[in-house]
Amino acid sequence: MELFHFDFLSVRLLDILDILLVGFLLYKIYQLLKGGAAMSIFIGIIAIYVLWWLFVKILDMQLLGALLGQFMSVGVLALIIVFQQEVRRFLLLLGSNSFTGKGSITRKILPWNWQATPVTPPNLAPVIKACSSMAKNKTGAIIVLARSSDLKFYESTGDLMDADVSKRLLESIFFKNSPLHDGAVIIENNKIKAARCVLPVTENTDLPAHYGMRHRAALGITEQSDAISIIVSEETGSISMAVDGKINYNISAEELEKLLIKEL
Repeated sequence: MELFHFDFLSVRLLDILDILLVGFLLYKIYQLLKGGAAMSIFIGIIAIYVLWWLFVKILDMQLLGALLGQFMSVGVLALIIVFQQEVRRFLLLLGSNSFTGKGSITRKILPWNWQATPVTPPNLAPVIKACSSMAKNKTGAIIVLARSSDLKFYESTGDLMDADVSKRLLESIFFKNSPLHDGAVIIENNKIKAARCVLPVTENTDLPAHYGMRHRAALGITEQSDAISIIVSEETGSISMAVDGKINYNISAEELEKLLIKEL
């Protein structure tokens, strides 16, 4: 069905839908790339493509065009290698509920957003109480709350526990003299699956200088999965929460509870 028709142009409803879908995908890609080194790499690739077009198509410089052409010929493969983590995050968003947003109609009807085995939400009360207590004592901690993503690889980097979640157990794990305090705790289905886990560190170079390794590791796991991570700073005693590669810094226990309820 044509909506507009001119002598030199005809616009169909499908054309408008096509433009909107492409714009939506480009916006999602921009959200994945912004704030990190990947955006600079992406701009560099665009610059090489523009130069190749200029030298080959306009100036007809064969030798330089041939050199740049070799790079362009493996462009798709190079993009997959260079943007490996970003492609992983994009596919993760596409296969999870966060791609369409909470409360969205498409979240209910799209078959790839259905969950065959729903994950039981963690018991938030002991987690929040433990974070509040550790914040007062300036005890550093990272607590990862699993959602639909499989975190078994990261669990295997630590000591497996499979224990019930409790305030006392969390505090004892992150006690400064405890052998398990150096690392993250992963909670899944109301169980502490593992402690002393190693998390991937974010590659975002635009983070504030006061973000330590705990904050960077907490951001890294939320970039690689749909998990939620809670950080208690050992230096300041502040509580922070990271989700989807973004961090809510220096929040109160009440704010933490509201954010967790919203996300879970």
